Amino acid sequence: MAEGKADPFKAWAILEIMGHRKYGGLVTEEQIAGVAFIRLDIPESEGQPAVTQFYQPASIYCLTPTTEATARAMGRRFRPEPVSRYEVPGLLAAAPEDDAIPEQLCPHGRDADDDCLECDAADMEVDRG
Repeated sequence: MAEGKADPFKAWAILEIMGHRKYGGLVTEEQIAGVAFIRLDIPESEGQPAVTQFYQPASIYCLTPTTEATARAMGRRFRPEPVSRYEVPGLLAAAPEDDAIPEQLCPHGRDADDDCLECDAADMEVDRG
């Protein structure tokens, strides 16, 4: 290690975001475009895919180092969702006509015309200007 340069942070931890959300996983430091970020990796678990998210340090309310088992247990219980069902109508409205919306974005099911059964995407007025 060079003098004056600390090893980058890497630990299993509970990460509290703005005091409202708690996640458990492997926490490391990462530079993106010259800016420091906190990287949270929540491992794959019980059929749920692994999740990676980046947070600016100012958004961190609390970081509690813990055991790997505790962080993994927290990661199984609380997982961030990349897209919520409330965001889907906006995604559908913003998509060009020829772009197919992946089925995994809409959990409601499709009718014979491949329209969502709940989002009413076919009935939305979309300015494709």
